[in-house]
Amino acid sequence: MDLSGKVAVVTGSGRGLGLAYAKALATAGASVVVNDVEPAAVDAAVAEVPGSVGVAAAVGATESAEQLVAAAVEAFGKLDVLITNAGILRDRVLWKMTDDDFDAVIKTHLRGTFTCARAAAIRMREQGTGGRLILISSPAGQRGNFGQTNYAAAKAGIAAMARTWALELARSEITVNAVVPVAATEMTKTIPAFAPAIEEAERTGQPYPAWLRHDEGLGTVEDVTGLITFLASDASKAITGQAIGVGGDKLALWSHPAEKEVVHRDGGWSADDIAGSWNFPSETYGIPS
Repeated sequence: MDLSGKVAVVTGSGRGLGLAYAKALATAGASVVVNDVEPAAVDAAVAEVPGSVGVAAAVGATESAEQLVAAAVEAFGKLDVLITNAGILRDRVLWKMTDDDFDAVIKTHLRGTFTCARAAAIRMREQGTGGRLILISSPAGQRGNFGQTNYAAAKAGIAAMARTWALELARSEITVNAVVPVAATEMTKTIPAFAPAIEEAERTGQPYPAWLRHDEGLGTVEDVTGLITFLASDASKAITGQAIGVGGDKLALWSHPAEKEVVHRDGGWSADDIAGSWNFPSETYGIPS
């Protein structure tokens, strides 16, 4: 996939998935602005991503978003692709989660995606040549996850924003998609079911076992980069408003919420009517372990 001439901003690209995205885009020919909250991580990423420039800033604030877009324009003359990857975790069960735990995650993930996408959309519409917004969601946002009220809510909101912005930006030929990655990161290494297999693969240098790659759809961060590169390219111009999962050997299209079962009753539904007629199959919830 050739991204020569494309200019991309990747938030949260100092390490992990974000760094893998930035390196893949640069390898495909794109010019990249890398970003992290820590200046040392930005400097290290710039050294690993050929031809890139870096911006040390915490996403969330409008000023940070505008700084990232300005860096792309100043260094490379334009902006074609935005990948909103920056994020933090503050995991706690509902009754132990503090206001600060909630607000910090929402600010980075949800507000950060909003402010960065808004700044990028303004620039892309001014340029008049279309663009790509690639928003990073999570299985937690699709299913919910124990101890992740803040994170799951933010990631669900990101998928909803992708669908909304796909409608709003269609006339400007700006596509908007949510990516749902599953990869071995510092976060997934803490999941008891996955940790031993990941640790063994890292110790021996052997590939992850088939059950992990195929059945669970979990692989390396590099396994996610093919989808990112594709969505950043001209080949994906007809794809927008979608939530697309990738990890290990698995590529998946997530369904949009829809009415699963519908019944009607003339005159409407009282509480007793509902109690007497409820026969809906329950939806599953939570990430399967």
